[in-house]
Parts: sequence; structure tokens; C-alpha cells
Amino acid sequence: MEESRLAELAARLRIAEADRTPVEPLTSDVPELTVADAYRIQQLNVRARVNDGDPIRGRKIGLTSEAMQRQLGVDEPDFGALFASMIVEEGDEVQTAELIHPRAEAEIGFVMAEELKGPGVTAIDALRAVAGALPTIEVIDSRVTDWKIAIQDTIADNASAARVICGARLTPLADVDLRLTGMVLRHNGTVVATGAGAAVLGNPIRCVAWLANKLGEFGVGLRAGDLVLAGALTAAVAVAAGDTLTADFADLGSVTTRFATEENVHKPLEEE
Repeated sequence: MEESRLAELAARLRIAEADRTPVEPLTSDVPELTVADAYRIQQLNVRARVNDGDPIRGRKIGLTSEAMQRQLGVDEPDFGALFASMIVEEGDEVQTAELIHPRAEAEIGFVMAEELKGPGVTAIDALRAVAGALPTIEVIDSRVTDWKIAIQDTIADNASAARVICGARLTPLADVDLRLTGMVLRHNGTVVATGAGAAVLGNPIRCVAWLANKLGEFGVGLRAGDLVLAGALTAAVAVAAGDTLTADFADLGSVTTRFATEENVHKPLEEE
């Protein structure tokens, strides 16, 4: 597809996110859109965001479960970029009014200790390259109306990335079996999902290896200090203003976040 057409589609998604006004799926307007085209659209918006002063802080992986891959008719995961503006410190509220129709997922996150770049990266290479794992909640959001997405739509839309909340503890992996790391997700105090690390490609560290190899196809890699989200352990949970989510992970600790109510969204400081 011509670069000018890709740029127009990229701008459509960029404006939708800025204005918090969703657009129809790109694939409904351009049914011939390919996965390769979708990644080119994503990269155009990544470049624009970095140029606007919002640096990349890591990467996220999506579609790591066989069920989701079957649902979208694909045979591998996808990825997107995590930017500095997406990181929400635990204890701070997620500004709900900045999002369109958010959902949340509990995931195992990794912090890279050293650079990792494909091709040929194995799970053992990934284990050696990470500093440790930590509990995370990813808030996903689609700039496409009502989440009516094909794989090309979500890739173009930066894999639906929106916000990330990380727990306070980074755990070395020497004595942790990530496959058996269980997770309990509570929504407003009620258990809504349980899962384990094996839900994502059989082992979350395999997701890191996959990502390093996939990024290598684009001539880039994971950098020391990068945050990597390995994919959702369960189905996403719809969230709204005033909600609280807590994800408890065996061996890794917990992470909690709250979604700001309307009266708390960007509330100005009172004048002295």
C-alpha cells in the first residue's frame, strides 16, 4: 500500500486517540489491508509519538493464547510499543476520562537487564537477559468503535495499548517457575478471574523470546531497562470510573489500581 495512504490511516487512529472519539475499523474501509501494512501504520504513529517527546519505555505482546489466536484467525501473537505517558505509578489513579472504552488484564511483566535482539533468540537466552519479573495490570483501549477489530486493526492501533501499572517488587527468576505462577484478579473486591503463567505460550519467558525475534525482523531489539508485558493470563475485564482492580500473583506479589471518578479527573489544586 502506498505510503500516503498508510499515513492517512495512521492519522485517523492518532486523532481518534487524542479526541477520544473512536473510528470505524480500518479493515471495513480498506479490506485489502495486510498485517504488514498494519505494522507500517503502527510504526508511523510510534515515530510520531516519539518525535512529540513521548519516549518508548518497553513493549507489549498480545494474542498469546491459542483461543484468542483462533478467534482472530492468526497463528502468532502481535506486539505494540509502551510509551512513558502510558506508565501509571501504583498509588496513582488511571485517568478514566482519557480513555474510550477501557478493559484491563493481569499480566506478568519483565524488566530487561541487557539487550536482546533476534533472530535466533531462545527461551534460555531470554531468561539470561531479564532482570526479573513483576506483577502488572495492563489497561487496553481500542480506538476502533466497539472493539470491532480484526488482527490488522489491533496491530495498526498499537496492539490496543493504553496504560500500564506495575507492582513494586521485581523478583529474580532463579527459583520461580513462571509456568506455575498463579494469579487471582479481583474487581471491586470480587474475584473475577484466575489464571497461571502457562496461559501465555506455555511459559511467559517464551513470549519475551518471541518478541525479540519478531522485533529483529524490523531491525530493532529489546533494550536494557525495557519493560515487557508477556500477555494476558485471562480474558480482559471491562472497567469504569470508580473501579478498583487488584491482581495477586504467587511468588511475584500484587498490584492494585483505581480508575478515577469524574470528580477526580484532573482535579485542579485549590487556590491558596
